[in-house]
Amino acid sequence: MASSLKSAMFLIESRMQDAAAGDADAYYDLGIAFSTGTEGIEVDLVQAHKWFNLAALAGDERGHGSRAEIAWDMTAREIAEAQRAARAWLGATMRRAA
Repeated sequence: MASSLKSAMFLIESRMQDAAAGDADAYYDLGIAFSTGTEGIEVDLVQAHKWFNLAALAGDERGHGSRAEIAWDMTAREIAEAQRAARAWLGATMRRAA
Protein backbone atom coordinates (compact mmCIF):
# COMPACT_ATOMS: atom_id res chain seq x y z
CA MET A 1 0.00 0.00 0.00
CA ALA A 2 1.40 3.38 -0.98
CA SER A 3 2.27 5.81 1.77
CA SER A 4 -0.30 8.39 0.63
CA LEU A 5 -3.04 5.74 0.57
CA LYS A 6 -2.13 4.66 4.11
CA SER A 7 -2.25 8.29 5.18
CA ALA A 8 -5.63 8.75 3.50
CA MET A 9 -7.04 5.66 5.19
CA PHE A 10 -5.78 6.84 8.58
CA LEU A 11 -7.38 10.25 8.01
CA ILE A 12 -10.73 8.70 7.11
CA GLU A 13 -10.71 6.18 9.96
CA SER A 14 -9.76 8.71 12.62
CA ARG A 15 -12.28 11.32 11.43
CA MET A 16 -15.00 8.64 11.14
CA GLN A 17 -14.56 7.82 14.80
CA ASP A 18 -14.95 11.49 15.69
CA ALA A 19 -17.92 11.82 13.30
CA ALA A 20 -19.63 8.88 14.99
CA ALA A 21 -19.45 10.92 18.19
CA GLY A 22 -21.18 13.85 16.45
CA ASP A 23 -18.09 16.04 15.92
CA ALA A 24 -19.04 18.80 13.43
CA ASP A 25 -15.38 19.45 12.58
CA ALA A 26 -14.98 15.77 11.66
CA TYR A 27 -18.03 15.97 9.40
CA TYR A 28 -16.54 19.01 7.68
CA ASP A 29 -13.08 17.43 7.37
CA LEU A 30 -14.59 14.35 5.75
CA GLY A 31 -16.49 16.57 3.33
CA ILE A 32 -13.25 18.29 2.38
CA ALA A 33 -11.47 14.98 1.96
CA PHE A 34 -14.13 13.57 -0.38
CA SER A 35 -14.65 16.80 -2.32
CA THR A 36 -10.97 17.45 -3.04
CA GLY A 37 -9.36 14.02 -3.01
CA THR A 38 -7.19 14.94 -0.01
CA GLU A 39 -4.19 12.66 0.42
CA GLY A 40 -5.19 10.31 -2.38
CA ILE A 41 -8.81 9.76 -1.39
CA GLU A 42 -10.96 9.37 -4.49
CA VAL A 43 -13.21 12.38 -5.12
CA ASP A 44 -16.81 11.43 -4.32
CA LEU A 45 -19.24 14.34 -4.42
CA VAL A 46 -22.12 12.29 -3.00
CA GLN A 47 -20.04 11.46 0.07
CA ALA A 48 -18.75 15.03 0.27
CA HIS A 49 -22.29 16.44 0.16
CA LYS A 50 -23.37 13.97 2.85
CA TRP A 51 -20.60 15.09 5.21
CA PHE A 52 -21.07 18.79 4.47
CA ASN A 53 -24.81 18.33 5.08
CA LEU A 54 -24.11 16.70 8.45
CA ALA A 55 -21.70 19.51 9.33
CA ALA A 56 -24.35 22.10 8.43
CA LEU A 57 -26.96 20.27 10.51
CA ALA A 58 -24.51 20.33 13.43
CA GLY A 59 -24.25 24.12 13.10
CA ASP A 60 -21.03 24.43 11.12
CA GLU A 61 -21.42 27.42 8.78
CA ARG A 62 -18.60 26.14 6.55
CA GLY A 63 -20.73 23.07 5.90
CA HIS A 64 -23.58 25.22 4.53
CA GLY A 65 -21.33 27.00 2.05
CA SER A 66 -19.38 23.95 0.96
CA ARG A 67 -22.54 21.89 0.50
CA ALA A 68 -24.04 24.59 -1.72
CA GLU A 69 -20.81 24.95 -3.70
CA ILE A 70 -20.47 21.28 -4.62
CA ALA A 71 -24.20 20.95 -5.32
CA TRP A 72 -23.58 22.97 -8.50
CA ASP A 73 -21.57 20.02 -9.85
CA MET A 74 -24.12 17.37 -8.87
CA THR A 75 -27.34 16.06 -10.38
CA ALA A 76 -30.61 16.14 -8.46
CA ARG A 77 -30.37 12.36 -8.15
CA GLU A 78 -26.88 12.58 -6.62
CA ILE A 79 -28.05 15.22 -4.13
CA ALA A 80 -31.01 13.05 -3.15
CA GLU A 81 -28.65 10.10 -2.69
CA ALA A 82 -26.39 12.22 -0.47
CA GLN A 83 -29.36 13.36 1.61
CA ARG A 84 -30.52 9.76 2.09
CA ALA A 85 -27.00 8.80 3.15
CA ALA A 86 -26.91 11.65 5.69
CA ARG A 87 -30.27 10.57 7.15
CA ALA A 88 -29.06 6.97 7.33
CA TRP A 89 -25.87 8.07 9.12
CA LEU A 90 -27.86 10.07 11.66
CA GLY A 91 -30.27 7.18 12.20
CA ALA A 92 -27.45 4.71 12.74
CA THR A 93 -25.43 6.94 15.08
CA MET A 94 -28.51 7.92 17.11
CA ARG A 95 -29.42 4.25 17.63
CA ARG A 96 -25.88 3.51 18.86
CA ALA A 97 -25.96 6.49 21.22
CA ALA A 98 -29.32 5.49 22.74
